[in-house]
Amino acid sequence: MVVTEERLARAYLLRVAEPPARALAAFAAEVGPIAAAKAVRAGKCPQSVADETAARRDNDRAESDLEAGERDGARLIIPEDDEWPAWPLLCLDVAGRRGLQSGAPPLALWARGAARLDKAAEAAVAIVGSRAASGYGENVAGEFAFGLARRELSVISGAAFGIDGAAHRGALAAGGVTVALLGCSLDAGYPSGHTILLGKIAEQRGLVVSEYPPGTRPARHRFLVRNRLIAALTEGTVVVEAGRRSGARNTANTAMALGKLVMAVPGPISSATSAGCHDLIRNSAATLVASVDDVIDIVGKLGTATAERLWPKRRTDGLEQDALRVHEALQRRQGKSAEQIATESGVPVPRVRALLPALELEGLVQCDESGWQQRRVVGRTQESA
Repeated sequence: MVVTEERLARAYLLRVAEPPARALAAFAAEVGPIAAAKAVRAGKCPQSVADETAARRDNDRAESDLEAGERDGARLIIPEDDEWPAWPLLCLDVAGRRGLQSGAPPLALWARGAARLDKAAEAAVAIVGSRAASGYGENVAGEFAFGLARRELSVISGAAFGIDGAAHRGALAAGGVTVALLGCSLDAGYPSGHTILLGKIAEQRGLVVSEYPPGTRPARHRFLVRNRLIAALTEGTVVVEAGRRSGARNTANTAMALGKLVMAVPGPISSATSAGCHDLIRNSAATLVASVDDVIDIVGKLGTATAERLWPKRRTDGLEQDALRVHEALQRRQGKSAEQIATESGVPVPRVRALLPALELEGLVQCDESGWQQRRVVGRTQESA
């Protein structure tokens, strides 16, 4: 980790204000981190920024924080780095301008692990839920995470017991990328029962991430603030078991406020841990999902880049209408004449005769003694209709 003036300034700013620190984040974005840090130290900043930093502005431990992070194998990712996930986090800035209380991007993020945060957030899904999860809930979370990771989506969650832990383990079992967002510093050792799990996430293809400087203890309000990052860094959020009032429900509400898609897994009607999921579905705040394919179908519609990663192109993509109709009129085992193809497709015979050689050059059709037929491609698992 290269220690630059910008990195030192942001390390200082992270410590002197409790996230989400909307005023300080806006001030740093306006004047730059170096000028913002100097103004805060001198007490010559807008009143809203002074209010957020008054209790801690003399607590300048930027150098020691960076040294402590390096000893712990962590790095401070800042907006000036190529690794910064600028596009996913933009929704926080937009939401903040519209009045969302927690709508402020982080000033910087501490991270431990081999993965790049920007790459991990390119196509990611959050899986969240109850700490007091049932066996059903943990099984669903693990299977969903495993399936999503096998489809090359990152799985992001909060490292808590129950659903979060099952999601991280499922992604790891698939050899995929998983990111754990903490509501405390990376060195806090919380939750203590997940120390080994967090170590595996960092050692394998994942990341453990926090916006809290070294030595910051866990607190309830910090987990709620952390939830905005889980929602922002993902394409959509899947809620697997959640009470009517819960941290997972808070993440879902935040995701909705950020314009992200929310999905919920139904459970037994007698289960209190599924009551929050049922509320979300009943109130049309979440889409019901019952499989990995359901999730893929929803998040794949968010953008072309994501959809292309999830769904391989068909061989017939790009064909103009007549060519597609001719191709669809063919079979794979029985040949047809140009006249038969014209009758079935509605394309005139001269046009059919002109299109068939072109389709043959594309490797889509072939001709034998029985006539024209679709060409089978050995080894393809997904063929055009």
